[in-house]
Amino acid sequence: MARTSPTVNVMAAAARKAARALNRDFGEVEQLQVSVKGPGEFVSTADLRAERTLKTELQRARPGYGMLLEESGAVEGTDPHHRWIVDPLDGTTNFLHGIPHFAISIGLERDGEIVAGIVYEPTRDEMFWAEKGIGAYVNDRRLRVSARRQLGDAVIGTGIPFRGRGDHPTYIATLARIMEATSGVRRLGAAALDLAYVAAGRYDGFWEFGLAPWDVAAGLLLVREAGGFVSDLAGGQTMMTSGDVLAANGHLHLPLAALIREAMRSAQPAP
Repeated sequence: MARTSPTVNVMAAAARKAARALNRDFGEVEQLQVSVKGPGEFVSTADLRAERTLKTELQRARPGYGMLLEESGAVEGTDPHHRWIVDPLDGTTNFLHGIPHFAISIGLERDGEIVAGIVYEPTRDEMFWAEKGIGAYVNDRRLRVSARRQLGDAVIGTGIPFRGRGDHPTYIATLARIMEATSGVRRLGAAALDLAYVAAGRYDGFWEFGLAPWDVAAGLLLVREAGGFVSDLAGGQTMMTSGDVLAANGHLHLPLAALIREAMRSAQPAP
C-alpha cells in the first residue's frame, strides 16, 4: 500500500472537504445560481464555495505558502519558495449540465517546479496523486501510462476550444489528422482528469491548446510520475505559461507531436 506524505495528506483532506459541498450542489444542479464569467464559461456558487474551502484548509495547514487560484487569482505568501495552484472545479460546464465528470485539482509548486499534485474526482471517489520521485497513484494503486506502441491502436484525449476562445481552424486541422491516425479521440471536458487518465493508461495520449496553470499543474506531475512524457507542442517545457500541452507514453509522444505540428503548418494560410 502506498504511504502518503504529510503534504499529500493535506491536499487530499482539503479536496475531500471541498468535495462534500460539490457533491451536494451537484445533486441540486438545477437550483444553482450561475453568473456568466465569459463567453461559454461559467462560474457557479459551487465553484466559489469550493475555492473558499480549499483556500481556508490549505492556509491553515501551510500558512506561509502563496496561492494561485482560478477564481481569486494570486495570493502572496510569506514563504517565497512554495505556492499552491488550485482549480476548485475543473469541468464546470459538465457540472452545471449534470454530467458527472469533474474534479478538484491542486498542485504544489516549489521554486517553480511542481513537486506534488492531486486530482480528485468526487462522484467516483478517485483520488489521483503524485509526488516527485515517489510515483503516481489512484487511491492506493500505482499508476503506469499505457504500453501501446502504435498510433492506430491508441485512444487520445483532447479539449475542444469553445465559443469565443482559441484558434478553431488550427484545432480542427489537428483533430482531423489525429482522427485519421488513431483508434479514437475523446473529449470529456476536464483537462485535469484527461491528464490523470493518461497517467492511468486509460488514454494513450492527450493534447490541448491554451490551458491555464491550474488546469495542468497536478496533471503534468501525474503523467511524469507514471512514466509518461509531457511537453508543449514544440517539444519544450512551456506548458504552464503557453497552456499548450501534449502528454503520452514514450512510444507515442514523438509521433503525436509530429502529427500535430504538421497539421498546424497545413492550417496556416499560404504567404
